[in-house]
Amino acid sequence: MFVDELTIYAKAGDGGHGVIRWRQEKFRPKGGPAGGDGGNGGDVYVRAVKDLNRLSKYTGNNTFEAESGEPGTNQSKAGRNGEDLYIDIPVGSKVTDKNRQRHFELTEIGEVQKILKGGKGGLGNEHFKSSTNRSPEESTDGVPGEEGEFLVEVALIVDVGFVGYPNAGKSTLLNALTNATSRIGAYPFTTLEPHLGDLYGFILADIPGLIAGASGGKGLGHKFLRHVSRTKMLLHVVSLEQEDPVSAYYTIEKELDQYDNSLSDKEQWIILTKKDLVEQSFIDQVQKELAKTENRVLVTDAEDEETYKNLRDELVKHLRASYSS
Repeated sequence: MFVDELTIYAKAGDGGHGVIRWRQEKFRPKGGPAGGDGGNGGDVYVRAVKDLNRLSKYTGNNTFEAESGEPGTNQSKAGRNGEDLYIDIPVGSKVTDKNRQRHFELTEIGEVQKILKGGKGGLGNEHFKSSTNRSPEESTDGVPGEEGEFLVEVALIVDVGFVGYPNAGKSTLLNALTNATSRIGAYPFTTLEPHLGDLYGFILADIPGLIAGASGGKGLGHKFLRHVSRTKMLLHVVSLEQEDPVSAYYTIEKELDQYDNSLSDKEQWIILTKKDLVEQSFIDQVQKELAKTENRVLVTDAEDEETYKNLRDELVKHLRASYSS
């Protein structure tokens, strides 16, 4: 199951305690303070990785703790610092520190962000030696590491995102173009989570169907729409089976614009599906109306593999050209 939102608890390591120790010299069993400082606690980082479903690995255990620093030792030796902890999360994630109202976004693979600081180690008794106190019986404890809850929200960074009404044919299209196996059914909201496919190294995402009011959260709209925001290109899939495909197109376009008006700046193609269910004259009329958007309009048919081959070839050609420019 694809997990695109998860709250985790994380804690940085505590600082090790400073200690009270004495130099061991012949005939001077208490030859002066020599207590070492405690080691610092490990910090906590989040790190962006390519695995877009990484959060699913944390659903059974969403608690993370960095290593604490070790106590100081004798001969003024400091304790070992705690190891830093790296939590791998999908590239494209937004991390919200729920305790401190901080936000981080990781948009590049390998990008790292520190989210919690480890506690500082305590001081050993040698720090408290003075002209009036040559044998200090004093040390300090290490400082506790920071801790808190973090909401991790994944916004997919993919090459092409499919948008449109439920049951518009997005899953069928994804499966036809790639090696994906997205569930298909003739009823709304078959797809309740994004599905990904690979097209010659380009990642395509079938975004769950949108409906009127999606930008306001209707039909899990906000949850789905955030995955559209970082796609490089959109395929707006419109079923010719709709009573008014042109109106259906503009309804979803309005939701996209209300959610994020920068989406209109993305490259967009309109893909008309289910041509086998309507007359050619109706298809021609719809194409003519949608051509006014100045977006490219293509027609596909589940019974005609050639229509998918043409779309596949054109899409790969366009993506390769856009990356090389």
